[in-house]
This record gives sequence, C-alpha cells and structure tokens, in this order.
Amino acid sequence: MPADLRSMTAYARAQGGDDTLAWVWEIRGVNGRGLDIRARLPHGFDRFDQPLRQRAQAKLHRGSLQIGLTLRRSSSSGDVRVNSELLAQYAEIAAELHEGGKAVSASADGLLALPGVLERAEEGETLDETRQAQRDAAMLADFDTTIESFIEMRRAEGQRLGALLSGQLDQIETAIETASACAAAQPDALRERLRGLVAELLEASPSLPEERLAQEAALLVGKADVREELDRLRAHLEAARALLAEGGAIGRRLDFLCQEFNREANTLCSKSPDVELTRIGLQLKAVIEQFREQVQNLE
Repeated sequence: MPADLRSMTAYARAQGGDDTLAWVWEIRGVNGRGLDIRARLPHGFDRFDQPLRQRAQAKLHRGSLQIGLTLRRSSSSGDVRVNSELLAQYAEIAAELHEGGKAVSASADGLLALPGVLERAEEGETLDETRQAQRDAAMLADFDTTIESFIEMRRAEGQRLGALLSGQLDQIETAIETASACAAAQPDALRERLRGLVAELLEASPSLPEERLAQEAALLVGKADVREELDRLRAHLEAARALLAEGGAIGRRLDFLCQEFNREANTLCSKSPDVELTRIGLQLKAVIEQFREQVQNLE
C-alpha cells in the first residue's frame, strides 16, 4: 500500500470554549496548484491571521484552504448594564403618552424589556491581558487540533487514492506489455517489413542502387520502431511506483510524470504501423489520462 499519501480534499471541525465564550474552528480544503490560505475571522480576531497561516504552512504543502472561526457567547457571559440615556428617552415618551391618555403608566419591567435598554458588555472589553492571552492560547490549541484532524482526513483519502493509482499503474503496465508483444513491435516483424519495402522499392525504381534503397527502407522501418518508446514508458512506470512508495507531497512530481507518459504514448500511436498496436496505444492513453485526473487530487 502506498505510504502516507495525502489528498488535497478534506474537511475538519473542532470546538472549544471557556466560561463566557464558545468557538468553532472549521477547515475546508480543495485542490490547488500551491498552498492558498483564506481565513474568515470575526471582527476583532484578526490577530489570529498570521498564527493560523504559520501553522498551516508548517504542516501542509498544497491545496486551497478556507479557515473559518465561529463564536458564540454564553447566555451568562459579560456584564449586563443599563443604557440610561435610552431608558430616559423611553420613560419620557411613555409619560407623555400616559398624560395624553394614550397609554397606561409604564412599568419598570416594561421599560427594561424595550430594545437596547439592557446591554451586555462585550467580553473583550472586560478581559485583562492575562485572561486574553489564556483564551488566545486555548483557541489556537483547538485550531491545532482541527488541523491535525484535517491532515488525518487527507491521509485517509490519500490512501484510497493511492490504491486507485496503483491499480491504474498496473493497467498501464499491462498495456505496455501487450504493445510489446504485438507482432508489429517485434524485431522479426520489423525485419520482414524491411525486406518487403526493399522489394517494393526495387520493383518501382529498378535504376536506383540497391544499397540506397535499403538505406531508405531502413529509415522508414526505424521510424516505425516503437521499442524505444516502450522502454521509456517502462522507466516512467518504475518512477511512478517509486514515488507512490515514497509518499509525502508527491503530487507535482507525479503530475510531471503524467506529461512524460502522455508524450511517449502519443509518439507510440503516431509511429505505429499496425492497427492493433494503434488500438493498444489509444487504450494506454485513456488509462494515462485517468491516472492524471486522480493525480491532481494529491498534495
């Protein structure tokens, strides 16, 4: 099984809190050419932006990440205070309405229930430096937990991808060996083709030197010899398997190998003098394309 492969697609969530504030961290990851980090933080928490980026960059290499922080204050959090100015305005209006016979006398609980009269002090305004530092440390520790869960989800998906990629490499190997066994790719078939071309050229141009005709025929046959392409395909196959066994952030290197696979498969198809070999080459290209699509998901 391929070792420690990571997908770029994952999701993780962790939550924490203290006696006055609850928080939830979320990380979503999708494919990306590099490491792109976007953090959505509530007002007043921009101080976390750099620490979050540093933590992500230390553990991740590729992918587009969205980091979110959601806050919820507990019902008992913060000091309750009365907006005296607004209360006085409500009381004055209530008195005028009562004197004009348009309303009953306002009660204290009725006035306090009006919007904006009772306010909850923002917790950030009441925290001293020590408590603020303790809360920040607790929140970042929960973020660390979130990113570790995120990495584990990447690994789990990476193992699934690794098994799929290994199976596709097996299919590529089968296609390579089938092409090698094809009669048009064998030396005997090529020599027979050379003799046939020489005979045809001599019949068509009897005045030309036989040695010159043989050189031209050999050149044509050489252009149809796909053994060199098949050897390079085998080398790329070995390199791809070595990368899967190595694990880690191998996505970019595997993507480069996919380009090399494609180049040799295209050349094989263009040089093929045989319908069957061309068919095998097209099948090979299809599997290579499937392999490339899955490689795009690897970190």
